[in-house]
Order: sequence, then C-alpha cells, then structure tokens
Amino acid sequence: MEYKRSSALFAEAQKVIPGGVNSPVRAFKAVGGTPIFVKEAKGAYIIDEDDKKYIEYINSWGPMILGHAHKPVIDAVVEKAKKGTSFGMPTEIETKIAELAVSMVPNIDMIRFVNSGTEACMSAVRLARGYTGKDKMIKFAGCYHGHSDAFLIQAGSGAVTFGSPNSPGVTRGTAKDTLLARYNDLENVKQIIAQNEGEIACIIIEPVAGNMGCIPPVEGFLEGLRTLCDAHNILLVFDEVMTGFRLAKGGVQELLGVNADIVCFGKVIGGGLPVGAFAARKEIMEHLAPLGPVYQAGTLSGNPLAMAAGLAMLQELNQGDVFKSLQEKTAYLHQGIAKVLTEAGVTHQINRIGSMISVHFCDDAVIDFESSAKGNNDSFKKFFHGLLNRGIYIAPSAFETWFLSDALSYDDLDTTIAAVKEVAKEL
Repeated sequence: MEYKRSSALFAEAQKVIPGGVNSPVRAFKAVGGTPIFVKEAKGAYIIDEDDKKYIEYINSWGPMILGHAHKPVIDAVVEKAKKGTSFGMPTEIETKIAELAVSMVPNIDMIRFVNSGTEACMSAVRLARGYTGKDKMIKFAGCYHGHSDAFLIQAGSGAVTFGSPNSPGVTRGTAKDTLLARYNDLENVKQIIAQNEGEIACIIIEPVAGNMGCIPPVEGFLEGLRTLCDAHNILLVFDEVMTGFRLAKGGVQELLGVNADIVCFGKVIGGGLPVGAFAARKEIMEHLAPLGPVYQAGTLSGNPLAMAAGLAMLQELNQGDVFKSLQEKTAYLHQGIAKVLTEAGVTHQINRIGSMISVHFCDDAVIDFESSAKGNNDSFKKFFHGLLNRGIYIAPSAFETWFLSDALSYDDLDTTIAAVKEVAKEL
C-alpha cells in the first residue's frame, strides 16, 4: 500500500528533526518501512495524511482510554484555554485534580504534578533517596521508566553485577548506583539486596510491564517485593505511568492488592496532554521542597490546560465501570486472535491484563525481557505491516503493549480479528 503524503512528510521531517521523529519508536525502525503521519483522530480511529482510516490500538501509548477527541476532555481544554494557557502560579484546578486522584488511588495522601512520566519516575527516585539517605536503586531489565540517565542501564552478566550505561552520554558514575534484576525473579532480587545490604534506597518497577510487551507479574512476585522492602528498609516504587487509572481506578495497587510506597503516574492522568505525577504517604511527600530538603520544580508543572484535561478524564473514569467494559473487549480480542493464529498453525503467545495485550511469536511463555527477546521479529514485521495494510494500527514494535480504548466497538474487534486471520496465512 502506498503512503505518498506520509512518505513526503517523513522526508521533510528528517531534514530538521533527528531521524524525522521526536520519539524513536515512531520511526518504524523495528518494523521497517515509512511511518504514517496522523492528520486527525476520533474515537477508535485515526486518519493519516493520505486520508486512510485505521482502527487503532496504541491510543497515544495509553492516555486515550475513552477514545480520541473525547468530548468532555476536549470541551474542558477549550474552555480553559480561553482563560489563558500558562501562569506559572497556583490555580484551583490543581487542587481539584489532586483531591480526586488521592481519593481514587489507595495508599497515597499527597501528589505532585510534573510534565511527563520521565519526570515523575526521576523525581520519585530522588525522593526515595532523600527520604532513606541511601543511594542505590534496583530496576528490572526490560522495564522502562523514561529517559533519565539513571534508568538507561542494561543488565550485567551476573545477578549482582552493577549496571553499565545503555546509551552514550550516561556516565558510569550514574550507572554504578543502578542495580539490575530480572523481572518476575524474586530470588534474583534477594541476591542483589544481600550483596548491597543497607545501601538500597528503592526498588522501582512497572508492576505490569509494558515495554517488553505486556508482561503481568507472576503470582507472589509483587507481594514478595513488598515483603523484602519492609524487611530491609527499602521503598517500593510502582511506575504506574501506563497502568495508573487504566487497569483500575486505583491502578495496580487496587487491582492486585499490593501497596507501593511511591507511585508514579502519566498518560491517562493527563487526558492526552503532557502530564506526569508522583504520589505517596504524607510523611514521604513532606520531604519535598518547599516543606523538605528534596528539590523538585517545573515551570509548566500544573499547567491549566493539562490539569483541565486530566480532571475531565478522571471524572469520567470515576463514574460507571469502564474498566469492566475494557476488560471484556480485550478478552474478546485475545480469544479471537488466539483462535485464528492457532487454526493457521502460527506459533504464538498472547499476554493480557485488563486493557493491555501483546502478541509474541515464540514457543515459550513470555515472563521477562529474556523470554520476550526470543520472539520471531520477522514474523512480527509481517504481522504489523499486514495489519497496517488492512487498516489496523498496532504498536510498531514487538516490545510494546497494545492499549485498547472503550471507543472500540465489537464490530471493530471483529474486523481486527478478520484481518489477523488473513495476515496469518502470510506468516
């Protein structure tokens, strides 16, 4: 299929923007070909610059849980914009969304808003270090917490090896305080703690991973982390940038019944505008400036447009039971895709929780980064482009979860399953 206008726009963009994109995965490097440029979107659909329409399963990487251009959110932003777009001063709406978020999420008393999930995770780790007086943190291979230096670390060869930088520009001095663990491997975490007793400030984790495909925690894993943190005076940080207000009103803490000490948010909490946040109990949050010594600031933090979008989104999610509807639609899609791939003899694994799902072309269960990396990327490329050519847009990487919106109809899901059935003949 030809994408003439998108191809021309991509050629223009590459002259003035590195790689032609402002976030790497958009460049289609993982799947090949030319990225489509989006002109507009509504509900479950996007329309590209060549006027082609797609059923869409990214939803801005999660925020559009109710669909694109959701009217209450758009109306809130438009009305707020008429009164000014940025002040760098306190506004009432910041308190309103803070009160609502705190009421929806268990185990938090206070919340601070920032401009991105990266900022939220970066600030949460700084707060954990300031609160505990310790320097090191544990993160998990395959979990992405934004592009702050301390998070761009790859795993070492041994269970207790210090991390090494995974990107030029990240110093070894920064990397030395980041310890790498294997996702869903509690014994590995125990070994790392034993080798660094009394030095670890926090464990940060995507409680449901979304950056190596969708990978839920195995039974007892999060509970085991909670027990270890309590025993060793370590703070447990949940990066719920993807899962917060998506898997349940209170995120993974509510869904799986495990409490974190600090929780990071983004995506849904901004209603589609750039917003992040981090939250915790009062005694932890009061270590932040201006009350405490841990400094964090941002000119656009609490931006009125972003707060208006986020408040409208959370108010919608706090009514009714959209999460039940989303879970049912995602289960329906899962069953349909699994059926047609199995009938076609295509080796695959499908992971799902709530409204997050991913398809992996491999033999064994996908439970961590290592098992995710075993997937057949050539099959995924054919799968991606086969669906794209049939008007279905999924994440352009085998290592990204899909996000469903409640704007998807069952007809949309049936159309998607039918497209997968056709593509399966080519795999």
